[in-house]
Amino acid sequence: MTTALNRFSQVLAFAASLLSATALAGIANAQDEGLVVYNAQHESLGREWIDAFTKETGIKVTMRQGSDMQFANQIIQEGDASPADIFLTENSPAMTLVDGAGLFAPVEKDTLDQVPDQYRPADGMWTGIAARTTVFAYDKTKLTEDQLPKSMLDLADSGWKGRWGAAPAGADFQAIVAALLQLKGEDATKAWLKGLKDNATPYKGNSVAMKAVNAGEVEGAVIYHYYWFGDQAKTGENSKNVGMHYFKNQDPGAFVSVSGGGILKSTQHMKEAQAFLKFITGKAGQAVLKDGTSYEYAIGKDAASNGKLVPLADLNAPKVEASTLDSKKVVELMTAAGLI
Repeated sequence: MTTALNRFSQVLAFAASLLSATALAGIANAQDEGLVVYNAQHESLGREWIDAFTKETGIKVTMRQGSDMQFANQIIQEGDASPADIFLTENSPAMTLVDGAGLFAPVEKDTLDQVPDQYRPADGMWTGIAARTTVFAYDKTKLTEDQLPKSMLDLADSGWKGRWGAAPAGADFQAIVAALLQLKGEDATKAWLKGLKDNATPYKGNSVAMKAVNAGEVEGAVIYHYYWFGDQAKTGENSKNVGMHYFKNQDPGAFVSVSGGGILKSTQHMKEAQAFLKFITGKAGQAVLKDGTSYEYAIGKDAASNGKLVPLADLNAPKVEASTLDSKKVVELMTAAGLI
């Protein structure tokens, strides 16, 4: 009996040592990842930021790539157990969703001070990191400037039936609709969405919509500006026939969408996470926007954007409170309109 008990004890001790080793390996692997960034920004821009940050600080960063709402909903499901330290988005509604769930830590004042008030929420729980503007990409072989819509709302008129396209299923476009909802109210948004359903051809993504314009499938498309600039910087084969129409005049079609960055309050690397957000909103991080391949706008104080872009100050964009863009209501309205 004693021998049997001794053997049983030895087996238990061996099993415990295996479990302990496995747990320690798991901790080591988590530590090896360094900072974990849920990146819903374009993968190339996320990588440019991370590489520059690591080069300057020596801090390792692991990037996981996804989309705005995919990650926002995932973070909410993960709650305090989220492995993410930082969340970066293309548009602000996803940031608002996570902020509303109380999952962000306050951003340090030094970081907030690097970003003008109009590009960050008043509560200081996240901050703007970049921006993009809505444009009407049009076929220069079919439309002259005097034939272009004066307002994005004009595209709901029957005269535009079958002539334009958009990518309504994406977070990019839904941010535009959220701005329209904030600026013009629910009734006007419903009317425009009906016009979108009746008049527009749906595409899977902004780049696909731009290619359709270039190929003559439609005369124009509502997209974000940097798709055209990015293609022009390469071969230009998907944008050679495409012109860019800026609505300006504080029109909903001149909406400037703010990309966001926030720190999960559950992070085990608060000091490093704060340093990362300070870096990308600071001089070096914003220079990545100016000198890199994203063609997104720099929004840091005194930060210059790529010289090929129309200056932010010249867009005459409408004033939109990024932290109150209502993604849930937008999804509800777009679903009711049969768009998603």
